[in-house]
Amino acid sequence: MTPAYPGSAPVGQDAIITPLIVEFLEWLAAEPRDYAEVMDGWRTSCPRLPIWEDAVDQGLVRRRLEPGRAAVVEVTPDGYRRLAETGRLGRAT
Repeated sequence: MTPAYPGSAPVGQDAIITPLIVEFLEWLAAEPRDYAEVMDGWRTSCPRLPIWEDAVDQGLVRRRLEPGRAAVVEVTPDGYRRLAETGRLGRAT
């Protein structure tokens, strides 16, 4: 764990990543997004904050191909459950 700022108590990686994943899911739940838009909006140069990778690994989002359209990223049923558990589902839809 690393301190949030000098002299502060350490903050666990989950304490940072989980709220960001929920924010990511909320953003995606509003409407499926093109893969390129997702990568542009959620890329990070910090390997300690792999929001996209964690959301995929946890089965919360998926990439789907549609004929005649770029790949689409959407929230999975497990992702919608996570939003509901955090009380943010109604804000996303």
